[in-house]
Amino acid sequence: MSQVVGSKHPVDQMLPVGRLAVLGLQHVLVMYAGCVAVPLIVGGALKLDATTIAILVNADLFVAGVITIIQSLGVGKILGVRLPVVAGATFAALNPMILIGAKYGLPAIYGAFLAAGVFGLLVAKPFAKIIHLFPPLVTGTVITVIGLSLIDAGAGLIAGNNEEAPGYGALDKLALAAAIILLIVLVNRFARGFVASLSVLIGLIFGVIVAAFMGLVDFSGVGEASWFGLARPFYFGPPEFQAAAIVSMCTVMLIIYVESTADMLAVGEAVGRRPSENDIARGLAADGLSGVLAGVFNSFLDTAFAQNVGLVQVTRVRSRFVVTAAGVILVLLGLIPKLGEIIAAVPGPVIGAAALVMFATVTAVGIRSLRRVEFDGTNNLLIIAVSIGVGMIPVVAPAFYTRMPDELEIIFGSSITTTVIVVFLLNLLFNGWSRPNPAPTSPDTTAPGPASPDTTSPAPAETTDQADPVPDTPAATEPPAKP
Repeated sequence: MSQVVGSKHPVDQMLPVGRLAVLGLQHVLVMYAGCVAVPLIVGGALKLDATTIAILVNADLFVAGVITIIQSLGVGKILGVRLPVVAGATFAALNPMILIGAKYGLPAIYGAFLAAGVFGLLVAKPFAKIIHLFPPLVTGTVITVIGLSLIDAGAGLIAGNNEEAPGYGALDKLALAAAIILLIVLVNRFARGFVASLSVLIGLIFGVIVAAFMGLVDFSGVGEASWFGLARPFYFGPPEFQAAAIVSMCTVMLIIYVESTADMLAVGEAVGRRPSENDIARGLAADGLSGVLAGVFNSFLDTAFAQNVGLVQVTRVRSRFVVTAAGVILVLLGLIPKLGEIIAAVPGPVIGAAALVMFATVTAVGIRSLRRVEFDGTNNLLIIAVSIGVGMIPVVAPAFYTRMPDELEIIFGSSITTTVIVVFLLNLLFNGWSRPNPAPTSPDTTAPGPASPDTTSPAPAETTDQADPVPDTPAATEPPAKP
Protein backbone atom coordinates (compact mmCIF):
# COMPACT_ATOMS: atom_id res chain seq x y z
CA MET A 1 0.00 0.00 0.00
CA SER A 2 2.98 2.24 -0.37
CA GLN A 3 2.73 5.31 -2.52
CA VAL A 4 4.33 5.26 -5.94
CA VAL A 5 6.88 8.04 -6.35
CA GLY A 6 5.59 10.80 -8.61
CA SER A 7 1.96 9.66 -8.48
CA LYS A 8 -0.98 10.52 -6.27
CA HIS A 9 -1.64 8.39 -3.25
CA PRO A 10 -4.82 6.28 -3.77
CA VAL A 11 -6.48 8.34 -1.02
CA ASP A 12 -6.11 11.48 -3.16
CA GLN A 13 -7.13 9.96 -6.51
CA MET A 14 -10.32 11.31 -8.09
CA LEU A 15 -12.59 8.63 -9.56
CA PRO A 16 -15.08 9.05 -12.43
CA VAL A 17 -18.28 10.81 -11.37
CA GLY A 18 -20.44 7.73 -11.95
CA ARG A 19 -18.29 5.54 -9.72
CA LEU A 20 -18.12 8.26 -7.07
CA ALA A 21 -21.92 8.44 -6.95
CA VAL A 22 -22.44 4.67 -6.71
CA LEU A 23 -19.69 4.08 -4.15
CA GLY A 24 -20.80 7.13 -2.15
CA LEU A 25 -24.39 5.82 -2.05
CA GLN A 26 -23.05 2.50 -0.77
CA HIS A 27 -21.42 4.30 2.17
CA VAL A 28 -24.72 6.06 2.91
CA LEU A 29 -26.67 2.79 2.88
CA VAL A 30 -24.21 1.18 5.29
CA MET A 31 -24.51 3.92 7.91
CA TYR A 32 -28.06 5.14 7.29
CA ALA A 33 -29.97 2.98 9.77
CA GLY A 34 -27.65 3.84 12.63
CA CYS A 35 -27.63 7.53 11.80
CA VAL A 36 -31.41 8.00 11.80
CA ALA A 37 -31.92 5.76 14.83
CA VAL A 38 -30.68 8.54 17.14
CA PRO A 39 -33.42 11.11 16.36
CA LEU A 40 -36.04 8.36 16.33
CA ILE A 41 -35.07 7.13 19.79
CA VAL A 42 -34.69 10.62 21.27
CA GLY A 43 -38.02 11.68 19.77
CA GLY A 44 -39.77 8.62 21.17
CA ALA A 45 -38.23 8.97 24.62
CA LEU A 46 -39.18 12.67 24.85
CA LYS A 47 -42.66 11.99 23.41
CA LEU A 48 -42.22 14.33 20.44
CA ASP A 49 -44.78 14.28 17.61
CA ALA A 50 -43.96 12.80 14.19
CA THR A 51 -43.47 16.21 12.54
CA THR A 52 -40.90 17.25 15.14
CA ILE A 53 -39.08 13.93 14.83
CA ALA A 54 -39.00 14.40 11.05
CA ILE A 55 -37.31 17.76 11.55
CA LEU A 56 -34.70 16.09 13.76
CA VAL A 57 -34.09 13.38 11.14
CA ASN A 58 -33.51 15.88 8.34
CA ALA A 59 -31.24 18.02 10.49
CA ASP A 60 -29.32 14.91 11.55
CA LEU A 61 -28.66 13.87 7.94
CA PHE A 62 -27.76 17.41 6.88
CA VAL A 63 -25.15 18.00 9.58
CA ALA A 64 -23.73 14.48 9.18
CA GLY A 65 -23.25 15.23 5.48
CA VAL A 66 -21.53 18.55 6.14
CA ILE A 67 -19.10 17.00 8.66
CA THR A 68 -18.43 14.04 6.32
CA ILE A 69 -17.50 16.45 3.52
CA ILE A 70 -15.22 18.38 5.87
CA GLN A 71 -13.52 15.20 7.14
CA SER A 72 -12.77 14.00 3.61
CA LEU A 73 -11.84 17.28 1.93
CA GLY A 74 -10.44 19.24 4.89
CA VAL A 75 -10.53 22.97 5.55
CA GLY A 76 -7.02 24.40 5.49
CA LYS A 77 -4.93 23.40 8.50
CA ILE A 78 -7.77 23.51 11.00
CA LEU A 79 -10.47 20.96 10.10
CA GLY A 80 -10.72 17.50 8.60
CA VAL A 81 -8.49 14.42 8.69
CA ARG A 82 -8.53 14.15 4.84
CA LEU A 83 -9.25 10.42 4.90
CA PRO A 84 -12.36 8.45 3.82
CA VAL A 85 -14.10 8.98 7.17
CA VAL A 86 -17.91 9.08 7.34
CA ALA A 87 -19.50 11.03 10.22
CA GLY A 88 -22.87 10.38 11.84
CA ALA A 89 -24.82 10.86 15.07
CA THR A 90 -23.29 9.08 18.07
CA PHE A 91 -25.22 6.92 20.51
CA ALA A 92 -22.94 8.09 23.33
CA ALA A 93 -25.04 11.25 23.69
CA LEU A 94 -28.41 9.48 23.79
CA ASN A 95 -28.76 8.89 27.51
CA PRO A 96 -27.60 12.39 28.56
CA MET A 97 -29.82 13.97 25.89
CA ILE A 98 -32.92 12.20 27.15
CA LEU A 99 -32.15 13.21 30.74
CA ILE A 100 -31.51 16.84 29.82
CA GLY A 101 -34.56 17.01 27.57
CA ALA A 102 -36.82 15.55 30.24
CA LYS A 103 -35.49 17.93 32.89
CA TYR A 104 -34.95 21.20 31.00
CA GLY A 105 -36.39 20.77 27.48
CA LEU A 106 -34.94 20.78 23.98
CA PRO A 107 -33.40 24.30 24.17
CA ALA A 108 -31.14 23.07 26.99
CA ILE A 109 -30.00 20.13 24.85
CA TYR A 110 -28.96 22.43 22.03
CA GLY A 111 -27.35 24.89 24.39
CA ALA A 112 -25.27 22.02 25.77
CA PHE A 113 -24.37 20.97 22.20
CA LEU A 114 -23.15 24.48 21.42
CA ALA A 115 -21.02 24.61 24.55
CA ALA A 116 -19.65 21.09 23.98
CA GLY A 117 -18.84 21.98 20.37
CA VAL A 118 -16.83 25.03 21.39
CA PHE A 119 -15.14 22.95 24.10
CA GLY A 120 -14.32 20.31 21.50
CA LEU A 121 -12.77 22.83 19.14
CA LEU A 122 -10.60 24.19 21.96
CA VAL A 123 -9.34 20.83 23.23
CA ALA A 124 -8.94 18.96 19.92
CA LYS A 125 -5.21 19.63 19.65
CA PRO A 126 -4.39 19.00 23.34
CA PHE A 127 -6.52 15.84 23.33
CA ALA A 128 -4.56 14.43 20.41
CA LYS A 129 -1.50 14.63 22.68
CA ILE A 130 -3.05 12.85 25.70
CA ILE A 131 -4.93 10.03 24.02
CA HIS A 132 -2.69 7.61 25.96
CA LEU A 133 -4.78 8.43 29.05
CA PHE A 134 -7.69 6.56 27.41
CA PRO A 135 -6.38 3.00 27.02
CA PRO A 136 -8.64 -0.04 26.38
CA LEU A 137 -9.27 -0.27 30.14
CA VAL A 138 -11.07 3.08 29.98
CA THR A 139 -12.60 2.91 26.51
CA GLY A 140 -13.70 -0.72 26.82
CA THR A 141 -15.47 -0.08 30.12
CA VAL A 142 -17.23 3.01 28.78
CA ILE A 143 -18.29 1.27 25.56
CA THR A 144 -19.69 -1.67 27.52
CA VAL A 145 -21.80 0.59 29.72
CA ILE A 146 -22.98 2.66 26.73
CA GLY A 147 -24.47 -0.48 25.22
CA LEU A 148 -25.94 -1.78 28.47
CA SER A 149 -27.49 1.56 29.37
CA LEU A 150 -29.21 1.92 26.00
CA ILE A 151 -30.86 -1.51 25.91
CA ASP A 152 -33.59 -0.11 28.15
CA ALA A 153 -34.40 2.50 25.47
CA GLY A 154 -34.69 -0.20 22.81
CA ALA A 155 -37.00 -2.30 24.98
CA GLY A 156 -39.14 0.77 25.67
CA LEU A 157 -39.63 1.39 21.97
CA ILE A 158 -40.85 -2.18 21.51
CA ALA A 159 -43.11 -2.63 24.52
CA GLY A 160 -43.85 0.99 25.44
CA ASN A 161 -42.62 3.14 28.30
CA ASN A 162 -45.74 3.15 30.45
CA GLU A 163 -46.35 -0.19 32.16
CA GLU A 164 -49.86 0.93 33.11
CA ALA A 165 -50.89 1.64 29.50
CA PRO A 166 -53.38 -0.86 27.95
CA GLY A 167 -51.12 -1.67 24.98
CA TYR A 168 -47.93 -2.14 26.98
CA GLY A 169 -46.07 -5.30 25.95
CA ALA A 170 -48.72 -6.30 23.39
CA LEU A 171 -47.93 -9.72 21.93
CA ASP A 172 -48.27 -8.57 18.31
CA LYS A 173 -45.63 -5.88 18.84
CA LEU A 174 -43.30 -8.30 20.62
CA ALA A 175 -43.76 -10.82 17.80
CA LEU A 176 -42.96 -8.16 15.19
CA ALA A 177 -39.78 -7.17 17.00
CA ALA A 178 -38.75 -10.82 17.38
CA ALA A 179 -39.26 -11.41 13.64
CA ILE A 180 -37.08 -8.40 12.77
CA ILE A 181 -34.29 -9.54 15.10
CA LEU A 182 -34.49 -13.06 13.64
CA LEU A 183 -34.22 -11.66 10.11
CA ILE A 184 -31.17 -9.60 11.03
CA VAL A 185 -29.54 -12.72 12.47
CA LEU A 186 -30.38 -14.82 9.40
CA VAL A 187 -29.05 -12.19 6.97
CA ASN A 188 -25.80 -12.08 8.91
CA ARG A 189 -25.63 -15.88 8.94
CA PHE A 190 -26.35 -16.62 5.29
CA ALA A 191 -25.58 -13.42 3.34
CA ARG A 192 -22.12 -12.28 2.38
CA GLY A 193 -20.26 -9.03 1.81
CA PHE A 194 -22.27 -5.91 1.12
CA VAL A 195 -25.68 -7.57 1.64
CA ALA A 196 -24.62 -8.72 5.11
CA SER A 197 -23.55 -5.17 5.94
CA LEU A 198 -27.11 -4.02 5.24
CA SER A 199 -28.71 -6.49 7.66
CA VAL A 200 -30.08 -3.81 9.99
CA LEU A 201 -31.49 -1.76 7.10
CA ILE A 202 -33.07 -4.91 5.61
CA GLY A 203 -34.64 -5.66 8.99
CA LEU A 204 -36.06 -2.13 9.19
CA ILE A 205 -37.58 -2.30 5.70
CA PHE A 206 -39.11 -5.71 6.43
CA GLY A 207 -40.48 -4.41 9.74
CA VAL A 208 -42.11 -1.37 8.14
CA ILE A 209 -43.82 -3.55 5.51
CA VAL A 210 -45.19 -5.97 8.11
CA ALA A 211 -46.16 -3.12 10.45
CA ALA A 212 -48.11 -1.48 7.61
CA PHE A 213 -50.25 -4.62 7.24
CA MET A 214 -50.76 -4.57 11.02
CA GLY A 215 -52.03 -0.99 10.88
CA LEU A 216 -49.12 0.40 12.90
CA VAL A 217 -47.78 2.81 10.24
CA ASP A 218 -49.24 6.26 9.62
CA PHE A 219 -47.86 8.12 6.58
CA SER A 220 -50.45 10.88 6.71
CA GLY A 221 -47.81 13.49 7.50
CA VAL A 222 -45.77 12.65 4.39
CA GLY A 223 -48.21 14.22 1.95
CA GLU A 224 -48.21 17.52 3.86
CA ALA A 225 -44.41 17.78 3.98
CA SER A 226 -42.60 19.80 1.33
CA TRP A 227 -40.11 18.30 -1.10
CA PHE A 228 -37.30 20.69 -0.28
CA GLY A 229 -36.34 22.71 2.78
CA LEU A 230 -34.42 22.86 6.04
CA ALA A 231 -35.70 23.76 9.48
CA ARG A 232 -34.69 27.25 10.48
CA PRO A 233 -31.77 27.62 12.92
CA PHE A 234 -32.77 27.41 16.59
CA TYR A 235 -36.12 25.93 15.55
CA PHE A 236 -36.99 25.06 19.17
CA GLY A 237 -36.16 28.51 20.49
CA PRO A 238 -33.03 30.24 21.81
CA PRO A 239 -30.55 27.79 23.34
CA GLU A 240 -30.47 27.53 27.11
CA PHE A 241 -27.21 26.94 28.95
CA GLN A 242 -27.58 24.74 32.02
CA ALA A 243 -24.32 24.00 33.84
CA ALA A 244 -25.07 20.33 34.49
CA ALA A 245 -26.15 19.75 30.88
CA ILE A 246 -22.96 21.39 29.61
CA VAL A 247 -20.72 19.30 31.86
CA SER A 248 -22.50 16.15 30.73
CA MET A 249 -22.17 16.94 27.02
CA CYS A 250 -18.54 18.02 27.32
CA THR A 251 -17.87 14.59 28.86
CA VAL A 252 -19.65 12.99 25.91
CA MET A 253 -17.43 15.02 23.56
CA LEU A 254 -14.37 13.40 25.15
CA ILE A 255 -15.93 9.97 24.55
CA ILE A 256 -16.51 10.94 20.91
CA TYR A 257 -12.86 11.96 20.62
CA VAL A 258 -11.70 8.58 21.87
CA GLU A 259 -13.85 6.65 19.40
CA SER A 260 -13.06 8.93 16.47
CA THR A 261 -9.33 8.69 17.13
CA ALA A 262 -9.50 4.91 17.02
CA ASP A 263 -11.49 4.96 13.79
CA MET A 264 -9.17 7.46 12.10
CA LEU A 265 -6.19 5.26 12.95
CA ALA A 266 -8.06 2.21 11.66
CA VAL A 267 -9.01 3.81 8.35
CA GLY A 268 -5.46 5.14 8.01
CA GLU A 269 -4.19 1.58 8.24
CA ALA A 270 -6.79 0.40 5.73
CA VAL A 271 -5.80 2.97 3.11
CA GLY A 272 -2.06 2.97 3.76
CA ARG A 273 -1.78 6.51 5.14
CA ARG A 274 -1.28 6.64 8.90
CA PRO A 275 -2.67 9.95 10.21
CA SER A 276 -0.25 12.18 12.07
CA GLU A 277 -1.00 13.87 15.38
CA ASN A 278 -1.98 17.02 13.47
CA ASP A 279 -4.27 15.01 11.17
CA ILE A 280 -6.02 13.50 14.19
CA ALA A 281 -6.36 16.92 15.81
CA ARG A 282 -8.02 18.29 12.66
CA GLY A 283 -10.35 15.30 12.54
CA LEU A 284 -11.32 15.80 16.17
CA ALA A 285 -11.91 19.50 15.53
CA ALA A 286 -14.44 18.51 12.85
CA ASP A 287 -16.27 16.46 15.48
CA GLY A 288 -16.24 19.53 17.71
CA LEU A 289 -17.68 21.60 14.88
CA SER A 290 -20.55 19.09 14.67
CA GLY A 291 -21.56 20.22 18.17
CA VAL A 292 -21.75 23.85 17.07
CA LEU A 293 -23.72 22.97 13.94
CA ALA A 294 -25.97 20.65 15.95
CA GLY A 295 -26.77 23.42 18.39
CA VAL A 296 -27.69 25.79 15.56
CA PHE A 297 -29.45 23.42 13.16
CA ASN A 298 -31.29 21.18 15.69
CA SER A 299 -29.10 18.14 15.03
CA PHE A 300 -26.82 15.82 17.06
CA LEU A 301 -23.17 15.33 17.98
CA ASP A 302 -21.30 13.37 15.30
CA THR A 303 -18.51 10.81 15.41
CA ALA A 304 -16.71 8.62 12.86
CA PHE A 305 -18.79 5.59 11.85
CA ALA A 306 -16.79 2.39 12.15
CA GLN A 307 -18.92 0.28 9.81
CA ASN A 308 -17.83 2.62 7.03
CA VAL A 309 -14.21 1.94 7.98
CA GLY A 310 -15.06 -1.72 7.53
CA LEU A 311 -16.58 -0.94 4.13
CA VAL A 312 -13.31 0.69 3.03
CA GLN A 313 -11.52 -2.51 3.99
CA VAL A 314 -14.00 -4.73 2.16
CA THR A 315 -14.15 -2.72 -1.09
CA ARG A 316 -10.49 -1.61 -1.01
CA VAL A 317 -11.61 1.71 -2.52
CA ARG A 318 -9.35 4.21 -0.79
CA SER A 319 -10.28 7.50 -2.46
CA ARG A 320 -11.48 10.07 0.06
CA PHE A 321 -13.58 11.67 -2.65
CA VAL A 322 -15.93 8.66 -2.50
CA VAL A 323 -16.76 9.73 1.05
CA THR A 324 -17.14 13.31 -0.16
CA ALA A 325 -19.82 12.01 -2.53
CA ALA A 326 -21.48 10.24 0.42
CA GLY A 327 -21.48 13.54 2.31
CA VAL A 328 -23.15 15.31 -0.60
CA ILE A 329 -25.85 12.62 -0.74
CA LEU A 330 -26.46 12.99 3.02
CA VAL A 331 -26.81 16.77 2.66
CA LEU A 332 -29.33 16.32 -0.16
CA LEU A 333 -31.31 13.79 1.91
CA GLY A 334 -31.32 16.24 4.80
CA LEU A 335 -32.92 18.85 2.56
CA ILE A 336 -35.94 16.63 1.71
CA PRO A 337 -38.56 16.98 4.47
CA LYS A 338 -40.76 14.24 2.95
CA LEU A 339 -37.98 11.75 3.66
CA GLY A 340 -37.87 12.83 7.29
CA GLU A 341 -41.64 12.29 7.62
CA ILE A 342 -41.34 8.79 6.14
CA ILE A 343 -38.62 7.83 8.61
CA ALA A 344 -40.49 9.41 11.52
CA ALA A 345 -43.49 7.21 10.68
CA VAL A 346 -41.51 4.04 11.43
CA PRO A 347 -43.33 2.48 14.44
CA GLY A 348 -41.59 1.97 17.77
CA PRO A 349 -41.42 -1.85 17.70
CA VAL A 350 -39.61 -1.73 14.34
CA ILE A 351 -36.94 0.78 15.26
CA GLY A 352 -36.74 -0.72 18.75
CA ALA A 353 -35.94 -4.20 17.43
CA ALA A 354 -33.12 -2.87 15.24
CA ALA A 355 -31.89 -0.64 18.05
CA LEU A 356 -31.84 -3.57 20.48
CA VAL A 357 -29.45 -5.44 18.19
CA MET A 358 -27.29 -2.36 17.70
CA PHE A 359 -27.13 -1.51 21.40
CA ALA A 360 -26.23 -5.08 22.34
CA THR A 361 -23.51 -4.97 19.69
CA VAL A 362 -22.11 -1.87 21.39
CA THR A 363 -21.76 -3.89 24.59
CA ALA A 364 -20.07 -6.73 22.72
CA VAL A 365 -17.62 -4.26 21.19
CA GLY A 366 -16.74 -3.00 24.67
CA ILE A 367 -16.16 -6.54 25.91
CA ARG A 368 -13.94 -7.20 22.91
CA SER A 369 -11.92 -4.08 23.70
CA LEU A 370 -11.46 -5.23 27.31
CA ARG A 371 -9.74 -8.42 26.17
CA ARG A 372 -6.67 -6.25 25.49
CA VAL A 373 -6.45 -5.32 29.18
CA GLU A 374 -3.81 -6.94 31.39
CA PHE A 375 -5.44 -8.37 34.53
CA ASP A 376 -2.69 -10.47 36.14
CA GLY A 377 -0.84 -8.55 38.85
CA THR A 378 -2.96 -5.42 38.41
CA ASN A 379 -6.05 -3.80 39.94
CA ASN A 380 -7.74 -3.50 36.56
CA LEU A 381 -10.49 -6.00 37.38
CA LEU A 382 -11.44 -3.88 40.41
CA ILE A 383 -11.42 -0.71 38.28
CA ILE A 384 -13.79 -2.26 35.75
CA ALA A 385 -16.04 -3.73 38.44
CA VAL A 386 -16.43 -0.47 40.37
CA SER A 387 -16.90 1.60 37.21
CA ILE A 388 -19.61 -0.65 35.76
CA GLY A 389 -21.29 -1.03 39.14
CA VAL A 390 -21.52 2.70 39.76
CA GLY A 391 -22.27 3.47 36.12
CA MET A 392 -25.24 1.12 35.91
CA ILE A 393 -27.01 2.51 38.98
CA PRO A 394 -29.05 5.08 36.99
CA VAL A 395 -30.21 2.30 34.64
CA VAL A 396 -31.36 -0.25 37.23
CA ALA A 397 -32.56 2.36 39.75
CA PRO A 398 -33.69 5.47 37.82
CA ALA A 399 -34.81 7.26 40.98
CA PHE A 400 -31.51 6.69 42.80
CA TYR A 401 -30.27 10.30 42.43
CA THR A 402 -33.61 12.13 42.47
CA ARG A 403 -32.93 13.73 45.87
CA MET A 404 -29.77 15.35 44.55
CA PRO A 405 -29.83 18.93 43.23
CA ASP A 406 -30.91 19.04 39.57
CA GLU A 407 -27.39 19.89 38.40
CA LEU A 408 -25.86 16.83 40.05
CA GLU A 409 -28.75 14.59 39.02
CA ILE A 410 -28.12 15.39 35.34
CA ILE A 411 -24.45 14.44 35.70
CA PHE A 412 -24.72 11.36 37.91
CA GLY A 413 -28.09 10.32 36.49
CA SER A 414 -26.36 9.53 33.20
CA SER A 415 -24.75 6.11 33.32
CA ILE A 416 -22.34 7.08 30.53
CA THR A 417 -21.14 10.28 32.17
CA THR A 418 -20.76 8.58 35.55
CA THR A 419 -18.80 5.68 34.06
CA VAL A 420 -16.41 7.99 32.21
CA ILE A 421 -15.65 9.97 35.35
CA VAL A 422 -15.19 6.92 37.60
CA VAL A 423 -13.11 4.75 35.23
CA PHE A 424 -10.90 7.67 34.15
CA LEU A 425 -10.10 8.69 37.74
CA LEU A 426 -9.56 5.10 38.91
CA ASN A 427 -7.23 4.43 36.00
CA LEU A 428 -5.17 7.48 36.94
CA LEU A 429 -5.17 6.44 40.61
CA PHE A 430 -3.93 2.91 39.97
CA ASN A 431 -2.02 3.23 36.71
CA GLY A 432 -0.75 6.81 36.68
CA TRP A 433 -0.30 9.53 34.06
CA SER A 434 2.81 8.35 32.27
CA ARG A 435 2.90 7.39 28.61
CA PRO A 436 4.31 3.86 28.49
CA ASN A 437 6.22 2.34 25.62
CA PRO A 438 3.78 0.52 23.33
CA ALA A 439 4.08 -3.23 23.21
CA PRO A 440 4.07 -4.76 19.71
CA THR A 441 1.05 -6.77 18.69
CA SER A 442 -0.35 -8.31 15.57
CA PRO A 443 -3.29 -6.48 14.06
CA ASP A 444 -6.60 -8.26 13.88
CA THR A 445 -7.17 -9.18 10.26
CA THR A 446 -10.59 -10.69 10.66
CA ALA A 447 -13.06 -9.42 8.09
CA PRO A 448 -15.26 -6.65 9.41
CA GLY A 449 -18.70 -7.54 10.67
CA PRO A 450 -22.02 -6.23 9.46
CA ALA A 451 -23.19 -2.73 10.08
CA SER A 452 -24.44 -2.01 13.54
CA PRO A 453 -24.80 0.92 15.91
CA ASP A 454 -22.76 3.96 16.09
CA THR A 455 -20.60 2.80 18.85
CA THR A 456 -17.34 3.78 20.27
CA SER A 457 -14.45 1.93 18.68
CA PRO A 458 -11.83 0.37 20.88
CA ALA A 459 -8.46 1.96 20.90
CA PRO A 460 -6.02 0.58 18.34
CA ALA A 461 -4.23 -2.69 18.92
CA GLU A 462 -2.67 -2.81 22.37
CA THR A 463 -1.61 -5.55 24.72
CA THR A 464 -2.03 -3.95 28.13
CA ASP A 465 -4.27 -1.39 29.71
CA GLN A 466 -1.47 1.13 29.69
CA ALA A 467 -0.44 0.78 26.08
CA ASP A 468 -0.26 3.95 24.01
CA PRO A 469 -3.42 4.28 21.88
CA VAL A 470 -1.31 5.79 19.10
CA PRO A 471 1.36 3.10 18.82
CA ASP A 472 3.93 2.52 16.14
CA THR A 473 2.07 -0.67 15.31
CA PRO A 474 -0.91 0.31 13.10
CA ALA A 475 -4.44 0.08 14.36
CA ALA A 476 -6.27 -3.18 14.19
CA THR A 477 -7.91 -3.64 10.81
CA GLU A 478 -11.30 -4.65 12.16
CA PRO A 479 -13.02 -1.68 13.75
CA PRO A 480 -16.27 -2.43 15.50
CA ALA A 481 -19.39 -1.62 13.61
CA LYS A 482 -21.38 1.47 14.57
CA PRO A 483 -24.89 2.73 14.03
